[in-house]
Amino acid sequence: MSADSKQPQPPPEDGAAATADSTSLLLSHARLTDGRTVDVRLVGGRIEAVGTAGSLAAVGARVDLTGYLLLPAAAEPHAHADTALSADSPGPVSYAPEEVQRRATEAALLQLGHGATAQRAHVRTGDVHGLGPLEAVLQARRSLRGLVDLTAVAVPRLLTGVAGADGLAMLRDAVKMGAGVVGGCPDLDPDPSGYVEAVLEVAGEHGVPVDLHTDGGDPARLARLAAMAGGLRPGVSVGPCAGLGRLPADVARRAADGLAAAGVTVVCLPQGGCGSTERRGSAPVRLLRAAGVRVAAGSGALRDVANPVGRGDPLEAAYLLASLGGLPPEDAYAAVSAEARAAMGLPEVRVEAGFPAELLAVRGERLSGVLSLAYSRIAVHRGRVVARTSAVREYCDSAAALDLPRQARPERPPEPGSPPAGPVVRS
Repeated sequence: MSADSKQPQPPPEDGAAATADSTSLLLSHARLTDGRTVDVRLVGGRIEAVGTAGSLAAVGARVDLTGYLLLPAAAEPHAHADTALSADSPGPVSYAPEEVQRRATEAALLQLGHGATAQRAHVRTGDVHGLGPLEAVLQARRSLRGLVDLTAVAVPRLLTGVAGADGLAMLRDAVKMGAGVVGGCPDLDPDPSGYVEAVLEVAGEHGVPVDLHTDGGDPARLARLAAMAGGLRPGVSVGPCAGLGRLPADVARRAADGLAAAGVTVVCLPQGGCGSTERRGSAPVRLLRAAGVRVAAGSGALRDVANPVGRGDPLEAAYLLASLGGLPPEDAYAAVSAEARAAMGLPEVRVEAGFPAELLAVRGERLSGVLSLAYSRIAVHRGRVVARTSAVREYCDSAAALDLPRQARPERPPEPGSPPAGPVVRS
């Protein structure tokens, strides 16, 4: 199988992005999860109309989605932009601004190709690198405007005591620079409760969300965090909370009840951990959902030292939630789309008129098949196609009569020594 993912170049300025948003685009013959085949017209970055296949006229461009399932786009609620794609770096990982910007840009485009049109990236601040990595990620965000919405989370190391005074000042500076979320890992601070209090104070001052790393293995600490965060708007997320899965069931249920009462969202990482948490495992998703906790799923590490094989693929996260976590495919995909968007404070998306045109078309007929083996994808952001990924399997002819779905083969001369042409299957 071969795969090719292409992304258009970012627009040169905001005006170009605005012009693209206002262009009409017709998505024709798309299949929906309820079994209908429809046309969907996009205008001005929103869904203008949804009608039966063939009923809507194309005012501008048209994309034929025959054979594709059309879904609300995925979102990435937990990436690490400053360390992404650094696993194969020779020697120590470079945090030079130009290198961080390059990796962050490439990582964002990889995840866009997977279908995540909105991404939240955690970036460490302080220590010897100061705010350099954050500035690099913010520059990557500016260069990607019009392709993907990238939000930076400032992640200080220490916030309490004499050692944390500089970290706290730097956290405030990070928000002023453009970090849209404040976060961190209270488990690594000598005073975890003091750390959380400091983060909540800065979030309250600037009116930004909170997104904290925690293993969740200490129920008393988690209860204090929930009590402190309860009612904070625009919201608090914690994750990956794999430690909850190692607690006795009754203790884990009480902790989940506390998180639900406080309105705290849990962002789990089905594909593995990240560098800010030392232990692996997965959060008890069904237990949390049963308690009424909103559970979103993220990718965590993307090919860095914490997970050298991390893919950053939201559909893989949904697949793992379904295959290992026991969630129905619809709930598994919601964790990387609707629930992830809600955790990030983004508006709801449905394939209905009036909703944002943040969409993902995946080759396949049903959601279960899409989560299993579908690789061909078309991502739509602000009403225009921003990434297209194609995957093709080619089989050699054999004596056996194979009744396989066949696709038209591009006209090209056979390569010397190539096997006889066989069926071509897109997936």
